[in-house]
Amino acid sequence: MTIEQVRVHGPGDVRLDRVEPPDPASGDIVVRVAACGVCGSDLKYISMGGLMGPGPEPMRLGHEFAGHVDFVGSDVTDIAVGDRVVVNPQTSIGNGGPEGAFTTLLRVRSAEMGTNVFMIPDHMAFDEAALTEPVGVGMHAAAQADVEAGDLVVVLGVGPIGLAAVAAAVDSGARDVVAVDISSQRLSMASEIGAHATTGPDDCWETIRQRHGTSNSVFGPMAATDAFVECTGAAEVLQGIIANAGVGSRVSVAGLHFEDVPTNFLSILSKELTIRGSMEYPERFEDALELVDRRDLTPMISHHVALSDWGHVHELISGPTTFGKIMVTMD
Repeated sequence: MTIEQVRVHGPGDVRLDRVEPPDPASGDIVVRVAACGVCGSDLKYISMGGLMGPGPEPMRLGHEFAGHVDFVGSDVTDIAVGDRVVVNPQTSIGNGGPEGAFTTLLRVRSAEMGTNVFMIPDHMAFDEAALTEPVGVGMHAAAQADVEAGDLVVVLGVGPIGLAAVAAAVDSGARDVVAVDISSQRLSMASEIGAHATTGPDDCWETIRQRHGTSNSVFGPMAATDAFVECTGAAEVLQGIIANAGVGSRVSVAGLHFEDVPTNFLSILSKELTIRGSMEYPERFEDALELVDRRDLTPMISHHVALSDWGHVHELISGPTTFGKIMVTMD
């Protein structure tokens, strides 16, 4: 018996292959995957041809998944066949690791309930549960900007991670959350998620100043925003935040910047800005699952595509980046 598996063979070359099923060890489980989201890092791996470029073997793709347990190793005592679960991929399959969740059967190494495996509420659909991993990334991005109740917040770039950051900020009780993006479709999703206002990039700083007011600095009036969450990976966006943020603003950088960004450190110094990077998840991975359960985040999902129709996924990700979360469902 073979199973279907999405694998990257080279730059721009991603295929739905037939492979051998997983061979789990005694401490592992096998999850029958129901849904798996397409991540921005997946797009990068496809363009590069692998984790760091083409390797000796095709790279298995996918890590944002949910499903039910199909097999339990003899040393696993707290997980049962049939359990509905999500998994912290960084501690079990990796992002760019030896496994890949765009498949039907997935090996989860060293499985332990409450450590890297988490039960899904009975009422939660698998595609909704599969949002847990990207929601965790967005939650952590908001937390790295110390977003709290009463804050004025701007999220720049509302792809799935930015949308999750919007949801986390709103859930934290932020007083006003402004979403910025070039895509009207993504801004519409941000409104559905709970953003109080949306704007395109051309007039964003005027909009932000109108809503959040201004504070004085040695450079003149600046936006009185408390926290910025940068999810674009675009140098000009990060530079714009540093140039326009007010005294004491907090900045979280969750966008992937693969090239150096020229930075005005005089502006950072004089305005006493706090800038933090953001990587991965909250300390409690299940915080993300609880947020998914607490708020309706399904507007993040813009497309459902069957695994057997992977070619359509490739068409979507090769086009304009106006989509939200593309959710691949297993046939």
